Amino acid sequence: MAAENTVSSSFKVAIVTGGSRGLGRNTVLNLARRGVHSIFTYHANRAEADKVVAAAQQAGARATALQLDTGKIASFDAFVEAVRMALTDLGTERFAFLVNNAGTSHHNAFDKTSEAELDALYNVHFKGVYFLTQKLLPLLKDGGRIVNVSSGLTRVAFPGSSAYASMKGAVEVLTRYLAKELGPRGIAVNTVAPGAIATDFSGGMVRDNPEVNKRVAEATALGRVGQPDDIGPMVASLLSDDNRWVNAQRIEVAGGMII
Repeated sequence: MAAENTVSSSFKVAIVTGGSRGLGRNTVLNLARRGVHSIFTYHANRAEADKVVAAAQQAGARATALQLDTGKIASFDAFVEAVRMALTDLGTERFAFLVNNAGTSHHNAFDKTSEAELDALYNVHFKGVYFLTQKLLPLLKDGGRIVNVSSGLTRVAFPGSSAYASMKGAVEVLTRYLAKELGPRGIAVNTVAPGAIATDFSGGMVRDNPEVNKRVAEATALGRVGQPDDIGPMVASLLSDDNRWVNAQRIEVAGGMII
């Protein structure tokens, strides 16, 4: 049996932010199908979080839901202590994988975006990712893996997305720096950039607006919009030993959108 502080142990735990819905939920469930237990965060909807816990159990793994606003950095110390207790409850001291997924949408023209809007995006999408990762590092196993979720909007510019996409661009730069600085611990860090996905993100715009859905499908080489189950399995696979040599990469998962 390998040492507890490495990921070669068969017992693995992932931390997934924003795991109660959308891509985070799908990631938790796909990890569960691979036997990976999860500690995931939810912002406000405990009922939905409880459904994910039950679904993960049905899929073959344990999941623990912890409330967290990833834009409130002052709450991170208390969250880390909650993670320590959750890990103890799972029978381990360290986790293997971190998926920084939690986020909020934003659509506003550059010349109309306010300082308050930009600050809110910064706190959740960059500052929160930066400092939550930093706070959790002592609990991350050597040889572990981090996935930061970005967006196809860092490659393709859509009017109204300048603030959101800029924060995701910052996360992509951070990913490369983390890969370099955490390399001595054997920790691989990558970015996954989904394209337009049919979830409740942005008010369900891609999922529920037929016109938007049609435009996205027509702009995608594979001829349809993305679904959550196009992303969760990919993230779970990226975290597996099969992809242990993938590091410091931005991987767009968009079905060939706008190529």
